Amino acid sequence: MHWMNVPKISADIFSDMTPMAEVSARTFAQLEPHFLGRNPFIVRGLVTDWPLVQAGLKSGNAARDYLLQKHKVNSPFLVSIGAAREKGRIFYRENMALNTQNGRSKLPEIFDRMAKIEASKSEELVYMGSINMPSFFEGLHVENTLDFGERSPLESIWIGTKSRIAAHNDFPQNLACVAAGHRRFTLFPPDQFDNLYLGPIDNTPAGRAISMVDFHAPDYDRYPRFSKALEHAQLAQLGPGDALYIPSMWWHHVEGLDGFNVLVNYWWRDTPKYLGQPQNALNYAIMALRDLPAEDKAHWRALFDHYVFDHDASVAAHIPERARGVLGPMSAQNASKMRSFLIRMLSDE
Repeated sequence: MHWMNVPKISADIFSDMTPMAEVSARTFAQLEPHFLGRNPFIVRGLVTDWPLVQAGLKSGNAARDYLLQKHKVNSPFLVSIGAAREKGRIFYRENMALNTQNGRSKLPEIFDRMAKIEASKSEELVYMGSINMPSFFEGLHVENTLDFGERSPLESIWIGTKSRIAAHNDFPQNLACVAAGHRRFTLFPPDQFDNLYLGPIDNTPAGRAISMVDFHAPDYDRYPRFSKALEHAQLAQLGPGDALYIPSMWWHHVEGLDGFNVLVNYWWRDTPKYLGQPQNALNYAIMALRDLPAEDKAHWRALFDHYVFDHDASVAAHIPERARGVLGPMSAQNASKMRSFLIRMLSDE
């Protein structure tokens, strides 16, 4: 019933979207079978018993007071500030500079400003994103957590006034838990990247390329394929205690709808961390391969297929096993050797 009090936003595209599937679970272990489908889903009330959720259900002030009791006093927080005219949207200005200003401040000062914004119903943005919970809070991640079994996810907390985060994706899998306020997520499958009109990859609000489309006022003349993306959109409307599973590489547009919002999320990957970030490989390939003559690119495409995308045991079968190096199984040791090799090669360019 907590969704009934969510503030309404006039945005026509959301009314026709497909509601996201929901599953029932009380523990992370019960969610495991659902991950196999690699599709997003909602879990209502998964973290309702968290002390932070219970505080948020009382009021924004109660949630802030609880967080203040847990924060490490000497740790300044990175905070983003946006003018009211931006209406909470973290994006670019006309000159492609980011439309927010970043600084560092102590949590009581940040929360005091958030409280004034919430009370006045201002549209000014004050936002703290992807804060490592164990690093900045004492015991918060212990009192408000899930049992992930053998997994060791990255635990982050996101705190802000009303906000709009452009559609982006992440390589890890993600379980996003609403701790205070209401959230609206709009998700798209990984293959919709071309229809979302992605912006720069080296000038981004938070390290990932974002959709250039304003979901609250889509410009179909400028972004005509966005209508195709909407055919695949799934909508998740979440209240305090609800959770959303976002599979790896799914695009997600995120909105904090109340005057004060808190999200706790968990990122994990099913492949070893030593394998590195695929985005780094793409970034370097753009620099090294994209502008080659067509015949050269065709050759490198064939090599990538041979060594990466169509790789099988035959690739190195003719090489003595002890001499295969990184062409053998990508163990932690081989990954370390490759990383050192790449560093040496890049430093010599």
